[in-house]
Amino acid sequence: MLVVNRFTVPQIDVTSFVDRARVALRALAACTGYQRGALTCALEDPQSWCLMTEWESVGAYRRALGTFTVKVEATPLLAESLDEPSAFEVLVDAAPGEEPVAYASDRAMESGR
Repeated sequence: MLVVNRFTVPQIDVTSFVDRARVALRALAACTGYQRGALTCALEDPQSWCLMTEWESVGAYRRALGTFTVKVEATPLLAESLDEPSAFEVLVDAAPGEEPVAYASDRAMESGR
């Protein structure tokens, strides 16, 4: 599961934003099912930022959002992200030098896929 939260951050707020993103990543990283995360800035537009996290499953991500620490330390930042889809299911994965692997959707039964 891939979660991509995009932000528009004015240059004057970057230091504070990065500090708050580090706190959010620390809270998320302490949760069961967290695999990795990164804070990125667009090369073409220094006001465009992305907080990306990977999770072992949709359930792990949803449970993480319900923890007290995430509610206090990450949710306020996540609430500032652009209003757009942010959680994506990994349906095909490819490691270096290996064939891509397809996965069944966790949502297959509910979505009719």
